[in-house]
Amino acid sequence: MRLVRTQEAVGHVLCHDVTQIIRGVTKDAVFRKGHIVTEEDIPVLLRIGKEHLYIWENDETVLHENEAAKILYRICAGEHMHGSEIKEGKIELIADIDGVLKIDREKLRAVNRLGEMMVASRHGDFPVKAGDRIAGTRVIPLVIKKEKMEQAKAMGAAAPIFQIQPYLYKSAGVVTTGNEVLKGRITDTFTPVIEEKLAEYGVAMTEHVLCGDDPARITAHIVRMIQEGVDMVLCTGGMSVDPDDRTPLAIRNTGAQIVSYGAPVLPGAMFLLAYSKGGVPVMGLPGCVMYAKRTVFDLALPRVLAGEILTAEDLAAYGEGGMCLSCPVCTFPNCGFGKGV
Repeated sequence: MRLVRTQEAVGHVLCHDVTQIIRGVTKDAVFRKGHIVTEEDIPVLLRIGKEHLYIWENDETVLHENEAAKILYRICAGEHMHGSEIKEGKIELIADIDGVLKIDREKLRAVNRLGEMMVASRHGDFPVKAGDRIAGTRVIPLVIKKEKMEQAKAMGAAAPIFQIQPYLYKSAGVVTTGNEVLKGRITDTFTPVIEEKLAEYGVAMTEHVLCGDDPARITAHIVRMIQEGVDMVLCTGGMSVDPDDRTPLAIRNTGAQIVSYGAPVLPGAMFLLAYSKGGVPVMGLPGCVMYAKRTVFDLALPRVLAGEILTAEDLAAYGEGGMCLSCPVCTFPNCGFGKGV
C-alpha cells in the first residue's frame, strides 16, 4: 500500500475505513476499506480532515475484492438461486425455490484449498426453501491475484458447486398393512402422520388402501397403484423380522429392485427402499415413523421427491450422524441428524 494525497487517490482502493466523528451524533465509517475512490468522494474526504489516504496501487495482475467476488459467485451459483448485494468482497447465495440442495463437495474443498477466498454453506442433500441462505462466499484480501481467480474459474468451468433440485413428485399411494387395522381392532394412526409429512413438500396422498397381512394382496395393490400412475408408493407397518411381518416380501414380489432393507439410522433401522422396473420409488416404513418426531423417512423423502435415485451407498453414508438425539425442542433440519460430512 502507498500513502498519497487525497486528490491523487481517484481510482484507487482504500486500505482502511475512513471514519467521521460528530460529537453526540455519529461515529461511523463514511467509506469502508476496499472502496474505490471517485472524484465525488474528494470533497467529502477533505471535509472530514483526510488530506492523505493509504491506497492499493492499481496493478494489472490483481483484482479488487468485489470484482473477484463476482467470479467466485459464478463458480458457486447454479440454477434457482441468486446472489446478495456485494459488500466487502462478500456475496451470499439465496434459494429461489423449494428443493434439495446438492453440493459438489470435492470442488467446494478444492476452491477452499486455494486460499485467500472461502465458501461456506449449509449441508447438502437436505431441503431448502425459497428465501433460505444457501452459502456465503468471500474474497479475503482487498486485492487478489488474477492468476489465482483463474485457477478457481477453471475448477468451476464444467458445473457450479451448488444446485437446487426442485421437487418432481406430487402424488403418493399409501398401503396400510396389518390385520389389526383392517379388522378395526385399532385405529389407523400411521396414515395421518404420512399425509402430514407429505404435505410439507406439497405431495398429496391420492391412493390409500388397507391390506391386512396378506402379502399377495399387498403386492397386488402396490402393482396396481404403480400402473395407475402414482409417483411413489409407501407401505406402512409389517417391516420387522417377525415371521408375520410380510411387507418386505410383498414389495420384493412386485419385481421392484431392492436398494436396501435396513438403514444405519435411529429411529428407522428397518427402513426399506426399492424402485419398480419403471423407476417408481417404493418404501417400506417401520413403525417408528408413526411416533418419532424425525426418522430415516425425513432424510430420504425429500431426496426421493427431487427425483434422486438413492443407492445403498447413499443410505450407508447416514451412519455417521444417523442417530437422532430426540431433543426436547426439535430443530431439524438445522441439527446434526443425518449429517455425516
